[in-house]
Amino acid sequence: MPIAARHGLPLRIDRRIIESENQFEGVRVGGKEGAIRSPKNWRLLVNPMRPSWGEPYSEIATRMMAALDSARLLAAGHEAVMVSHQLPVWTLRRHLEGKRLWHDPRQRECTLASVTSVRYRGDEIVDLTYAEPAGALLPMAQPGAGA
Repeated sequence: MPIAARHGLPLRIDRRIIESENQFEGVRVGGKEGAIRSPKNWRLLVNPMRPSWGEPYSEIATRMMAALDSARLLAAGHEAVMVSHQLPVWTLRRHLEGKRLWHDPRQRECTLASVTSVRYRGDEIVDLTYAEPAGALLPMAQPGAGA
């Protein structure tokens, strides 16, 4: 909303770019006290490649790609800004790069306030870039922290 307000642009809400459904929402997953250490949650960890604890990666990629296509058409000849969460953005990026969708969440390149840009020429994607404009404000990752 601040981007649209600052530039006097119309705001559209697209429900396809919401955070993915996840059984671990709102809880710490890893670490000493993480949810994955509790036997009651082990049933959710059957298939990390799907993932079995939430919305399948393929569904995330499909809905994010549909939203990206819609934004491109609506913004024809101009820029569009889509704001989402880490997992949907990372899943879309991996899809666009032709990589497998399942991954180690600790290896995501998608920090707070990062910008993943997709540039088109007509209907063809010609560039995919990543930037951290506020990177200097992020806390430094500690060695071995898995950030």
